[in-house]
Amino acid sequence: MSQTFQAAELRSKVVKIVMAAGSAEAEAHKVANNLVMANLCGHDSHGVGMLPRYIDAVLEGGLQPNTGVKTVLDGGAILSLDGQAGYGQVVGEQAMQMGIERALEQGTCIMGLGNAHHLGRIGHWAEMAVAQGLVSIHFVNVLSRPVVAPFGGADGRFGTNPCCIGIPLKGRDPYILDFATSRVAQGKMRVAYNEGRQMAPGYLIDQHGHPTTDPGVVVVPQKGSPGGNMFGAMLTFGEHKGFGLAVACELLGGALTGGGTMHRPGDARRAVLNGMLTILIDPKRMGTQAAFESEAVAFIDWVRQGPVAPGVDAVLTAGEPERAARREREIEGIVLDDQTWGEIEQAGVKVGA
Repeated sequence: MSQTFQAAELRSKVVKIVMAAGSAEAEAHKVANNLVMANLCGHDSHGVGMLPRYIDAVLEGGLQPNTGVKTVLDGGAILSLDGQAGYGQVVGEQAMQMGIERALEQGTCIMGLGNAHHLGRIGHWAEMAVAQGLVSIHFVNVLSRPVVAPFGGADGRFGTNPCCIGIPLKGRDPYILDFATSRVAQGKMRVAYNEGRQMAPGYLIDQHGHPTTDPGVVVVPQKGSPGGNMFGAMLTFGEHKGFGLAVACELLGGALTGGGTMHRPGDARRAVLNGMLTILIDPKRMGTQAAFESEAVAFIDWVRQGPVAPGVDAVLTAGEPERAARREREIEGIVLDDQTWGEIEQAGVKVGA
């Protein structure tokens, strides 16, 4: 079963729970706005369903309310920042604001953010940049239970390690490419499990390393394998290609930022820490502004004007499905399954909300 909520109702609920967990009102609103926006954009994996995990992380001490970004190094066009395990919705915004300001001043900025709690939908940070006319590139790693197997491997060794690219298009909505290097985001497995759905073949292996369609193998502990594995793992997209990009995200988002890389066995800790390497470019400072504006739009038009495959209405480019989902869900509401809503209610009980 499921229920439908308006965005304002969900925001109010999240604000109440986050404040009860110790956050100031302004911080609670930032967290709520970000989570609900993910739901509106069609990414329920990064929406309010994450709140129970956040509350558990606060109670365990792995997520620090009312914490901001710390500047580790300011090298002009290079920034090294520490999120100090603060809410990613807060420290991510602070870091992006700093990087955007620097890129507008100097033409570019390379910003490393380590030790941020779950940054949520990375496309949100790209949207901040393109709104200021900047190109933005993001490589992100995930420090939590390793849930993605390397190509040819039989257990989880790293996280979903997203990559994101935002490109402004003159007179058009921007191009926002945002994807996990696993075939789907981990949160989509949680949503499928809560809804009682199976996954299509080719997404998962169980704790024994065998193919499975049960999303529960990466959501709840299983009967252990002879090797001690209590969980299965997701697979990368594109076989060795997705695996290669996942490793690059780990090395750039984790090692280069100073936030750390995944090299420990899984445990029951609920905190999710991200490192993010962000590259921001101001096209106006490249000396190719006119060509960039005309050629980018010409190419997008060229791609979209071709014939479509049978059963397809139109060729869509990155960012369009999210904008369409937002228009629809702002009117029709956001659907949550009863299991997810029950978990949110229980999170409130834990903190007296």
